[in-house]
Amino acid sequence: MIPWIFTHSPLEHWLPDYRRTFDAWEDGGVRGIVFGYLQFMQDDGTSIPTFAPDLEVYKSFGVSPPPEAPRDLEKEKQLHAMLDDAASRDWHIMTFSVPGGGGTRPLEEDPYGAAGFAASVQDTMNAYPQAHGVIIDGPGEQHYELAFHHGGELLEIREHERHRFAALGKDIPRLERGIAHLRERLHNLTPSLVRYHAPGGMLAALTLFDINEEMLYWLRTRQQTALGYMQAVRAQLNQLNRKVELGGIPRTATFSSLTAQNYQQMASLFDYIFPKHYFWHRGFDGMYGTIARWVQKLSEWNPTLTEADCFAVVTSLFGIELPGVHSLMDMELGFPEAFFSEVVWGETRRALEAIGDDDKVVAWVSTGRSPHAGDAMTARDLHNILTTSERAGLKRFLFHPDPDLGATEWRVISGLCGNLWQEDPSGYWPSDTQKPDAFSGGRKPSRS
Repeated sequence: MIPWIFTHSPLEHWLPDYRRTFDAWEDGGVRGIVFGYLQFMQDDGTSIPTFAPDLEVYKSFGVSPPPEAPRDLEKEKQLHAMLDDAASRDWHIMTFSVPGGGGTRPLEEDPYGAAGFAASVQDTMNAYPQAHGVIIDGPGEQHYELAFHHGGELLEIREHERHRFAALGKDIPRLERGIAHLRERLHNLTPSLVRYHAPGGMLAALTLFDINEEMLYWLRTRQQTALGYMQAVRAQLNQLNRKVELGGIPRTATFSSLTAQNYQQMASLFDYIFPKHYFWHRGFDGMYGTIARWVQKLSEWNPTLTEADCFAVVTSLFGIELPGVHSLMDMELGFPEAFFSEVVWGETRRALEAIGDDDKVVAWVSTGRSPHAGDAMTARDLHNILTTSERAGLKRFLFHPDPDLGATEWRVISGLCGNLWQEDPSGYWPSDTQKPDAFSGGRKPSRS
């Protein structure tokens, strides 16, 4: 497989020694980078943009530009030098999102804010001719956590959503009735209901969750809103002054129906789709963590249900069974080999088959920790994710360091994708692992 690396914020981390880093990455098989957010950190903890906006670009889209901000010309020069170096290696280069702060048109005219986004993309591509395109994290994503988590919850309409739904002509009271009906049902599950209906497939699940017309209207609206956002962005980007590749990072296929990120619908709208191969426990966005929180919340709402019952409800909803997991405690004990051969393989195949073009699929791989606050996954887990995904047909992945690669992660990636990294403390060394001489109190060996 071909790896890309996410050179994420703070960008300053990657600038000082990028040539030696890129030389090592290239030797290890890397053929692309994604950089962003497009901001530099200040000594006081605030951030500033990495380039000055072109006011004429925003004027041409009929939106106001971002406000003026301080600049750091030296860092801007270093960033361009780093990107020029990557471009000289014929690497694929994309930005992670674009700067915000520009204006939008009235909601009735542009309910998804696509014009303001497109103006920012045009401005960014003008500023960074090295880049092939831009990636949106979670395009159109609807909330998927039953518990309040990561700033939201499934059974709510947030204020900005309420305004958008109104501009789109949606029946908000009907949406609220659908949410209230599902909330009521999820508070009144019984062992008898679950044990009879949960194993019964789609028709039985309709009864288990007591799906009615208002709930269907709410679910359909979520799907329509997500797709509408993607279509609006694609339409705007098609009008830019050069070809700009569009990437989107949806949650893994298991959750995509609830997030309303339909991979088949996305396939014609995005040049690259980056399914989140996020499997860690706790934190946010990890598969184990999301499933555990669903089980915990269902158990809290329905004290008569056993943990096995709650897992059965989750399986009925999402269609996923975790091998070897029969209780929450089982999830504390790491990932069995069957998890990779069954779940990771299945999630990868679902993505590839739904999208229908293997060259469009780049799994976004991370192993927890920063910035997702999840339990760290092991090097064996990373190796299993990558080798299983490759067996399933994946051609490329992007690795999201946390915050930089560790020595064991880079050994795994380079060993699978290029020349195995040799641990030379005087050469490239992944900064998330301390060098061997860090434990010697400053002493050096007297002879080699």
